[in-house]
Amino acid sequence: MSDLSVNGRKKSKDHTTDMTAGSPVRHLLLFALPALIGNVFQQIYNLADSVIVGRFVGPDALAAVGSSASITFMFFALCMGIGGGGGIVVSQYYGAKDDDNVRKCIVNTGFIMVIFPVLFGSIGFASAPALLKLLQTPADILPDAALYIRYMCIGLLFVSMYNYASSMLRALGDSRSPLYFLILSTVLNVFLDIAFVYNLKMGVKGVALATVLAQLIAAVSCLIYAHKINPYFKLKRSDYVISAQMSYRIVRLGVPMSLQFALISISSMAVQRVVNTYGTVVIAAFTATNRIEQLIHQPYTTLGASLATFSGQNYGAEKYDRVYAGYKKGLLIMAVLTSVMMIVMQFFGGAITSLFVTDESVVALGGEGLRITSLFYLALGLIYVVRGVLTGVGDAFFALFNGIVEVIGRFTLPILMTKYMGMGETGIWVSAGVVWVLSGVTAWWRYYTFLHGRIKPSKQTEYNVQ
Repeated sequence: MSDLSVNGRKKSKDHTTDMTAGSPVRHLLLFALPALIGNVFQQIYNLADSVIVGRFVGPDALAAVGSSASITFMFFALCMGIGGGGGIVVSQYYGAKDDDNVRKCIVNTGFIMVIFPVLFGSIGFASAPALLKLLQTPADILPDAALYIRYMCIGLLFVSMYNYASSMLRALGDSRSPLYFLILSTVLNVFLDIAFVYNLKMGVKGVALATVLAQLIAAVSCLIYAHKINPYFKLKRSDYVISAQMSYRIVRLGVPMSLQFALISISSMAVQRVVNTYGTVVIAAFTATNRIEQLIHQPYTTLGASLATFSGQNYGAEKYDRVYAGYKKGLLIMAVLTSVMMIVMQFFGGAITSLFVTDESVVALGGEGLRITSLFYLALGLIYVVRGVLTGVGDAFFALFNGIVEVIGRFTLPILMTKYMGMGETGIWVSAGVVWVLSGVTAWWRYYTFLHGRIKPSKQTEYNVQ
């Protein structure tokens, strides 16, 4: 091990967190809070785009941006999974106090995270119109939707570089540093949106350009900052060695995660195809509820990320009792979050939808959709808790398997409920909730069969990890 294992951790205590000792609840909450704020700001990108487009350009432009969401997410997902895989490997090495391999993993993940976005961004740029036609996107919004996708594909490298830096920092227990640059870039994105769309009348092109520029600033700033403040990023020339063994381990964990995200995005395309058959009003309402539910996902996402880092460090340190304790406390935190968010959506779903559009029919349908899906938030939360623990211990199989379950549900249930069960457009939102239930049950089953027996708590754990 390097000298960093003796001195570096003490010197860098403000920028890394060792989660192998101390209260699991305290670690989870302290890690999750900055990550939650950061994820909320990241979602403000999409919210700002939707609100400004919907109010200053119109429902058609909002529908164009919304109809492209599942396609752009697919290409983002193919890159983000690799960053997640690298983050898990880093957290396990950090928990095992193997600092040389921490730095080696940072280098190799960065190399992979440059190749993937260039490859997939090029494919997305070229295939945007064809993919939109495959989804039966209405002809009147197709040109704007294709333009938006192509700008997002140009910005894919910047998104990947930011996610790479933030994944590495979070794996080391630092969820605060990435937050600073998300706030900066989000504020800039909002100002650029207003300047390009409201002042310069650039429409969808202006929204896309603002997002790409903001992503570029977030990526460059976070990488520079990480190099200056985190000792693991202070790499020497000798550290820049590509290791086939390390790259394989990163890809082995990252590719199933990428495929899971990609399958989810493909399944979202299947839902979008059904939505598109109902016309602009339903597309606009579905877009608005999707943007709102992206915010709903954020507390669960950050809790899952906290559990992944916590589980990864403790699994690497062979403290399996603490992995179980984190899982149990994670379920409790998730239940509290779910209760609050369900109440908010039941009573204020329509009012929240009205932030996006003024069209009364869109607002009414969006509010109804949010009231329906909120009934299924408990299942959604269960998915993230279990996924976080399984990801942290390196279960590469579950991510892909869970994605397959979601694809099957999203390809079949929307058509079944809207066309054959007589639910009409409301069946779109009902089917989303039922898919969460299927995925949640599958996640719990995988945890119980794969991990439960391996991390059974001891009596000492029950008393000492509260």
